[in-house]
Amino acid sequence: MSDIKHGAVIPVYNHGSTAEPIVDFLVAHHIPVILVDDGSYLKTKAALAKIEKKYPQDVTLLTLPENQGKGAAVLTGIEMAANLGLTHVLQIDADGQHDINRVELFFELSKEHPEALICGYPEYDETVPKNRLTGRKITNTMIAIETLGSGIRDGMCGFRVYPVDATLKVRKQLSFPRMGFDIDILVKLYWSGVPVVSSPVGVTYPDGGVSNFRMVHDNIEISLVHTLLFFGMLIRLPKLLARRKRNG
Repeated sequence: MSDIKHGAVIPVYNHGSTAEPIVDFLVAHHIPVILVDDGSYLKTKAALAKIEKKYPQDVTLLTLPENQGKGAAVLTGIEMAANLGLTHVLQIDADGQHDINRVELFFELSKEHPEALICGYPEYDETVPKNRLTGRKITNTMIAIETLGSGIRDGMCGFRVYPVDATLKVRKQLSFPRMGFDIDILVKLYWSGVPVVSSPVGVTYPDGGVSNFRMVHDNIEISLVHTLLFFGMLIRLPKLLARRKRNG
């Protein structure tokens, strides 16, 4: 693909104050931004409206009438990206945890591998909660099983560059619009033949940061995601084994 057009999609649920510095950085680097308000409270809505007014030529603000989950917000943004003629979009969370200086490198990787999903894997500092590390190890072990040892480094990082057309083709196969989304779409893109290129991104958990992760509910959802993906892998096993053989 010679004519690659990059943009960014930022799903926002009550992270209005931390979203603005991210948008400032992206706009300064001439990256069009799609903000998706996932049914946030009024304070965040006001902050997002301020950002849109600040960058009327560079920022598109979409508003979901009620909270539908991160996955629904991301896919809404990717649909808009297609309408705007963008071919690849960076998904970046609005909480400011990711090292935004990695954006240009991820875009360069997407130019080198235009057919691929460029997927971040976290390099944590000392602020990371220990329970997050444990949960992530379990998820990444399951993804290795579901993709027959594809070498995917991480399944939950919210810092990725999606190929727009390929992503929209698997949309109807996705079952989880909330915290299970990152895992679900990653594996199903891989199953559909999309390569996954992994690259590190720094992650920090700032003091006073707001997390939308619901410990009990979201862990149950993630367990259900893996259960369905495991059985989906069994159904696709001959094709996955053939792909693994082709790739050596």
